[in-house]
Amino acid sequence: MVRVTVWNENRHEQKNPVVRDIYPEGIHGAIAAFLQDEFEVRTATLDEPEHGLTDEVLQSTDVLVWWGHLAHGEVSDEVVEKVKQRVLDGMGLIVLHSGHFSKIFKTLMGTSCDLKWREADDKERLWVVDPSHPIVDGIGEYIELQREEMYGEHFDIPAPDQLVFVSWFTGGEVFRSGCTYQRGNGRIFYFRPGHETYPTYHNKEIQRVIANAVKWAQPVDRKRPVYGNAKALENGGN
Repeated sequence: MVRVTVWNENRHEQKNPVVRDIYPEGIHGAIAAFLQDEFEVRTATLDEPEHGLTDEVLQSTDVLVWWGHLAHGEVSDEVVEKVKQRVLDGMGLIVLHSGHFSKIFKTLMGTSCDLKWREADDKERLWVVDPSHPIVDGIGEYIELQREEMYGEHFDIPAPDQLVFVSWFTGGEVFRSGCTYQRGNGRIFYFRPGHETYPTYHNKEIQRVIANAVKWAQPVDRKRPVYGNAKALENGGN
């Protein structure tokens, strides 16, 4: 069974009663609850020792789901480096919503990952632009969210390996809202929706996309290539 760790900084839930009412078990608890039907799931949060991402936890994680917003700067560089190495070794990474500005996502992308945003109860329509992709298995032509935070282009990310969703908002903006990448042996999926004051992670279609992404991002059964000086495979090689 795929082993999933759901990481959340867990700060909005402590500060904002609106968020606490929507997610009484925390955003991490809500995500873990719908994933546990299909996967072996644990949670980790910012204020735990090593942010809950000890060597033991990371080594026993096949896919890491990441949600952060208020406290990106409080994530230690040492933990970020360990997560990066696990991704390069094959661990899957799913970055949600405001995790676009997390240290780990910016490190793996190599860009600012900045964007336009607005909190104004915009309707979001996430259009499926790669209907054969396994991440959209069971999803129709689009997902519609009646109230969400707007993210708009330009989104300063590298061109995705695969673009799965493009969002449209009632303010007229569009956004690349479902993007896949490969880094080393690892697969990464960025998925836009999930502002903390809206019940987005209770939406069954959003849940389906995240569960599909976990299956897609699980590691393949192979070791990383060996790099550096190499002996010839054939006789006569120098």
